[in-house]
Amino acid sequence: MKALVLFSGGVDSTTCLAIAVEKYGADEVLALSVRYGQKHIRETQAAKKIAQHYGVALKELDLTSIFADSSCSLLSSSDQEIPKESYDKQLEKTGGAPVSTYVPFRNGLFLSSAASIALSNGCEEIFYGAHSDDAAGNAYPDCSSEFNEAINRAIYLGSGNALTVTAPFIGMTKAEVVKWGLKLKAPYELTWSCYEGGDRPCGKCGTCIDRAKAFKANGIEDPGV
Repeated sequence: MKALVLFSGGVDSTTCLAIAVEKYGADEVLALSVRYGQKHIRETQAAKKIAQHYGVALKELDLTSIFADSSCSLLSSSDQEIPKESYDKQLEKTGGAPVSTYVPFRNGLFLSSAASIALSNGCEEIFYGAHSDDAAGNAYPDCSSEFNEAINRAIYLGSGNALTVTAPFIGMTKAEVVKWGLKLKAPYELTWSCYEGGDRPCGKCGTCIDRAKAFKANGIEDPGV
């Protein structure tokens, strides 16, 4: 294997997977799907379908117990409701602190776990889909360019200079991510972004709102709705 992709089955990670497959070929790419105690399994179901679409190997990792003490509204252990409004409106209420759908240090844990798995499978590169819209206003601090630089250096040093972290969208908006993915013919019709686990996306949570704006900015209908 050459590359490991942190893979949620959403728009951003699917675009990352498309990039990795284009660069290395499907046989050299490993997708890693992580369970962290989500309220639904739609993400992991989507991840399996997309991995099959590309013909890449898929590993699943369960980190649920690590987040057992968190009150994050995304988690099944939480009694908080998932906000049905944009991230901007949520940040107004938090005073600039991370939003309630921020899972404590999730990307740090995911990337650290991914580093061990990547090294054990001979990978040289980890891809993940953080972008500037998620980092904006401190909604998700582990999506910022500063965090990316720090974790990349830590993993590079900790792997004996054998492994790097690539966040190709770190300076991009979600609309730019979608634009790139459309060029690569990413199977967005198979993706799932909604924080709810219904038959159809709710259209009202922060990630649904951002997704709709990204496709609209590219002048096309969202194929996954």
